[in-house]
Amino acid sequence: MADILYTYKTSVYANITNKCNCRCTFCIRFLKDGIGDADTLWHQVNPTKEEVIEAIRNYDFTGFDELVFCGYGEPTCELDILLAAAKVAKEEKHLKIRLNTNGLGNEENGRNIVPELADIIDSVSISLNAPGSEEYEKVTRPQVPDAFNKMVEFAVECKKRIKNVKWSIVDVLPKDEITKCKELSSKTGIDLRIRHYA
Repeated sequence: MADILYTYKTSVYANITNKCNCRCTFCIRFLKDGIGDADTLWHQVNPTKEEVIEAIRNYDFTGFDELVFCGYGEPTCELDILLAAAKVAKEEKHLKIRLNTNGLGNEENGRNIVPELADIIDSVSISLNAPGSEEYEKVTRPQVPDAFNKMVEFAVECKKRIKNVKWSIVDVLPKDEITKCKELSSKTGIDLRIRHYA
């Protein structure tokens, strides 16, 4: 089985599924099998809720105060596992919970999942990737229609209910697109984090 929990830089991450509703052109999972101390993040079979919870209960989080749900798939594609595992991590390990997401969880689950997330998630990082629909479709290749607007709607909903919400982009975007992303950030009141692409 692939690593369910792994460390990268200063954080512990939970890799709960390889399912994803995007096919991003830059996705690191198409470049290598693992990140950080994980040998591989490719599950031969996606883990069950029980396996993810067991991994969290058995993990030594000494020196860490946060668990980040982010792996080689989109965590909201396994919402039930995400919520149950986050609850265990918060209540039993006393960790803060961050969700790294593509922002298409509402479409994936057929409903507004933000109220459920808000009950347990402390912070959300949403991959913006591009400042508009046309660029977003080219780069992200989403498997759902009108994905850019749905992602923005999700981000705005998160901002209403969750204290810490950010968009993230990588610094390889053209300067004009980065400027437009900053404008969208200002317009919606959602902070923008510009990450270095490595």
